[in-house]
Amino acid sequence: MTNISGNIVDVLHDRIYPGTLVISDGRIVDIIEENREYDTYIIPGFVDSHIHIESSMLTPAEFARIAVIHGTVAVVSDPHEIANVLGMDGVRYMIDNGRKSLLKFFFGAPSCVPATPFETSGAVIDSRAISELLSSDDVRYLSEVMNYPGVLSREPEVMAKIGIAKGLNKPIDGHAPGLRGDMLREYVGAGMQTDHETYELDEALEKLKLSMSVQIREGSAAKDFDALHRIIDRYSSLCMFCSDDKHPDDLIKGHINLLVKKAVALGHDPMAVLRCACVNPVLHYGLDVGLLQIGDCADLAVVDDLKAFTVIETWINGCKAACKGKTLLPQVAGDAPNVFNVSSKDVSQFRVPALSEEIHIIHAKDGQLITGSIRDRALVTDGCAVSDTSRDILKISVVNRYEDSRPAVGFVKGFGLVRGAIATSVAHDSHNIVAVGVTDRDICDAVNAVIENRGGLAAAHEGQVESLALRVAGLMSDEDAYKVAERYSLLDSLAGEFGSTMNAPFLTLSFMALLVIPSLKLSDKGLFDAERFTFTSLFV
Repeated sequence: MTNISGNIVDVLHDRIYPGTLVISDGRIVDIIEENREYDTYIIPGFVDSHIHIESSMLTPAEFARIAVIHGTVAVVSDPHEIANVLGMDGVRYMIDNGRKSLLKFFFGAPSCVPATPFETSGAVIDSRAISELLSSDDVRYLSEVMNYPGVLSREPEVMAKIGIAKGLNKPIDGHAPGLRGDMLREYVGAGMQTDHETYELDEALEKLKLSMSVQIREGSAAKDFDALHRIIDRYSSLCMFCSDDKHPDDLIKGHINLLVKKAVALGHDPMAVLRCACVNPVLHYGLDVGLLQIGDCADLAVVDDLKAFTVIETWINGCKAACKGKTLLPQVAGDAPNVFNVSSKDVSQFRVPALSEEIHIIHAKDGQLITGSIRDRALVTDGCAVSDTSRDILKISVVNRYEDSRPAVGFVKGFGLVRGAIATSVAHDSHNIVAVGVTDRDICDAVNAVIENRGGLAAAHEGQVESLALRVAGLMSDEDAYKVAERYSLLDSLAGEFGSTMNAPFLTLSFMALLVIPSLKLSDKGLFDAERFTFTSLFV
């Protein structure tokens, strides 16, 4: 029997009162209301309503060790990234590894593997596999249906996956950046219930009026909180918080707790904020996560007050998971499944013979998944189009990791490098290798470092190469989170020394091959127009 006392924040009933939680066998068996004052507050634990654990570069169990420090008790996780590399085996790995941790992981069935037919991925998860996954108690929902053109055109395989989720009465996550009007109504009408890709206030309001839940995202790259937080008080029953993608150095600094603190500081009602951060994900997805009611699992955070929300303790199933900034969860040893069937590249493979004077250029935007598309003249040297640092037009390449083939090469604006190159195998959605740099030699060196490590990040300049190995599917490290964060921070700082002014250059780079987000992207098969959903030529 365990007792935890403090000012109990009962979000479900919109009240705060002093009391003691009586906990037995992981559940709250009694709540004793008291007539006294406490200095601390007991709140329901935070829930991340949409995240790809793989993007933290940590295994689920290692991610958990850090997340609990910040009051997180559960995450709704889409294993889409590892599924694109390892298929069903990847999903099973995430479930099995997550079971080894006290943090509650609720995984979805990845609906878009591969995300599109316009890139090379490592696996296919069809409707039969979706049926198998959703029939399991370990898989709670259909993950983000990114192929919204497939929904709108009623593609049979896409609709079959949606139909399976409906038949099993499991939630369906949407993915509809910028979708409006009739197309949005048709998309929502097909069964989509949430959207974490909303980035404009008017867009959010339109989706909310269709009873779509908006997941306000604040990750390492995409940061939509400032644009969307005004919906919190008015639509608190339809809002949730999520990070989507959280790099290890950012995770160490904070998680959903930072969104809560920021929202309250802006004047939002703490109860409305906690509804978004704690209650709504539990109710929407039907999670076995406690909300400070008798009979609930004892999942909670003890905080200093309802302004700073400094987490003093985190409890999950009645067990203390973190205390005063220190994790109490042990490290977990595990396997490192992977697939990396590509040999080292030669610098000549990154050359681009100039076919005309003008090129299509990807316009990368710091903190955004969405890119622009611009046309400009190419800098031509010795008959080849090359990087032009004076105009911030750099060469970008995507290299197939699943089989040997010639790299796809294009040009990008926005990274700001004036020397060197960076590369990563964390490249949504198929996780081929993506690199950006000034010279072909530096690009080739960075790519080959990633290949040698069988996945990871690298920064190269004039023969000097630094890297971070991600041996689990080329996406996650099997090392301690703090070591991973330190190594990642080193590479991030090197990108800054190379001239990049982006807050998260590696994370932004990882989205340059994300074909389901407008407008111009690069896959291992070539330059892709994500608005017309077709390939386009590099040269105009």
